[in-house]
Amino acid sequence: MKFRIAFSILIMVAGISGFSQSGNSACPCCGDEYKQFDFWIGDWVVYNKADMVGFSKVTKIENDCILRENWKSVVSSHSGSSYNFYDRNLKKWKHHWIGSDGNVVEVKGEFRDHKMAMIGDEYRDEKGNRIINKMTWFVNSDGTVRQLWEQSKDGGLAYIVLWDGLYRRRK
Repeated sequence: MKFRIAFSILIMVAGISGFSQSGNSACPCCGDEYKQFDFWIGDWVVYNKADMVGFSKVTKIENDCILRENWKSVVSSHSGSSYNFYDRNLKKWKHHWIGSDGNVVEVKGEFRDHKMAMIGDEYRDEKGNRIINKMTWFVNSDGTVRQLWEQSKDGGLAYIVLWDGLYRRRK
């Protein structure tokens, strides 16, 4: 599993780096589509309902081609990182989450109607359930960001909420 994660990140970064080295653009990730997720950049205090549950820092790295999130819970020992990037070939955003618990979530989608909405490919868990993950980040008018993670265990017929977090900028 660790090899798969490391290999995926290596391929992702190598693909992006290889394109920029090809001389196609002095600024390969400067187009408007690469700025669609910039609303999530920041140093955040994260809440679930009224309870503070952790901190998240989202920054741009690799010549502004990747948004990297670093998450740390204050209610458990859980931490993790996500790598988010616009795939110019698919014309979709991708989100790769890797948690300290070994959990990996990969979804892809697009920005529309003031939200970044992504969905993952269906896979089967160890019990044979048909799992689909959906993640949505909402741009709120007060400057906060809501992240909603939903999951289906029946191939997309019904979804349950796994995470509903509100990101408020640190003061």
